This record gives sequence, structure tokens and C-alpha cells, in this order.
Amino acid sequence: MSKAILGRKLGMTQIFTEEGKVVPVTVVESGNNVVLMNKTVESDGYNAVQLGFGEVKEKNVNKPLKGHFAKAGVAPVKFIREMRLADPSEYKVGDSIGVDIFAAGELVDVVGTSKGKGFAGGIKRHNFACGPMGHGSKSHREPGSTGAMISGPGGRVLKGKKLPGRMGGERVTVQHLTVVRVDADRNLILIKGAIPGPKKSFVVIKDTVKPVKPAKKN
Repeated sequence: MSKAILGRKLGMTQIFTEEGKVVPVTVVESGNNVVLMNKTVESDGYNAVQLGFGEVKEKNVNKPLKGHFAKAGVAPVKFIREMRLADPSEYKVGDSIGVDIFAAGELVDVVGTSKGKGFAGGIKRHNFACGPMGHGSKSHREPGSTGAMISGPGGRVLKGKKLPGRMGGERVTVQHLTVVRVDADRNLILIKGAIPGPKKSFVVIKDTVKPVKPAKKN
């Protein structure tokens, strides 16, 4: 990964291309990312850069973070993430990163936390099939057999079994999305399609790990 930026999802809208086609886009407010720390193989065992974004009141920042921000010489930020980079020396502590590091037409991956949906059954959570809907059926939406179990006095279901439970609120990455427009004046990035998370949630935008492969020559 060569570049990345943090941002806040504002919501979805649509824009029109020069040909008159409608393109659904997600608007992400970004820019003014600050570099908080550089990590290298020599000092930490790997190369990475720590970025911060978002305003936060100083009274809501604990002492360890206050010291961390003071060492970097930056104002407190709310959202902090670490990005693996091949060469973190490109960024210096205290530098500010804007949305202009990306351009229209580039492909990106977006990482966010999906919407929490509370407790859900197997049909909604794992796309299970319904049982018979006839009046005699006693298992319309209930899960079926759990299959193999760990036997003995402490018998229990094997870990990882797909069952009803808490749905959503998980880290989700959507890959291979297209940057439609970059508005540097308003610190906005318009990305084609939907990205994970509710409105006003924080997201990470980074270079895609699945670039377009060059066409094979005959």
C-alpha cells in the first residue's frame, strides 16, 4: 500500500456524468489527516505510519494520548489508525495529508464498521433457508440440527457454528471501488457505490490490493 487517508462518511447521493449517466456515490469528508508516528523495521519490526483525523475536545482525551499528541506536536484527534507502508519515510511526524493524494478514476479499498443490527436469527444473519410453511410444521424459522458436537459432561457446540446471534458492528472491507470526484476545496471524496457503516462513521480509504490487470497481448 502506497497511500491511505482517514475520513468520515457523510451519506450517499448521485451525480451525472458528461454523457448524462447517473452514478450513485458515497460522500466522504476527509483531508487534514495528521501524521502522529512513524514505525520502521529497525525500531518496531515493521514499516507503518500512524494517522489521525477528526476533532475532539481536549477534556475528552486521556493523559497517555495527550502525551502522544504533544510529542507529535499536533492537536488532539478522535480517530487514529495505523497504515502499513513500504516506505514510511515519505511522511514526517506532524505533516498534514489532504484528499488530493487521490484522483478521479483511481481504485480504492474502503474499511469501516458495518451497521449494528442487534440480535438476528439464522435466516437473516446467515441467509439460511426457511423451514416448511405449512400449518403442521414446527420449524418455520428455527435453526435445524447443529451437527457434530464436543461430547462428554461439558458437551457443547463446536466454535464457529453458524447460529442466531448478534449481527453487524463488524470490520468490513469493500474492495475495488472507483473514486469519481475529489473536491479539495471542501475536503470531499466521492466514491462510486456504497461503503460500510452508518452516516458520520469513520472509514479508511486506501489503495486497492486488486488493481486492474493489464490486458494480455495476443
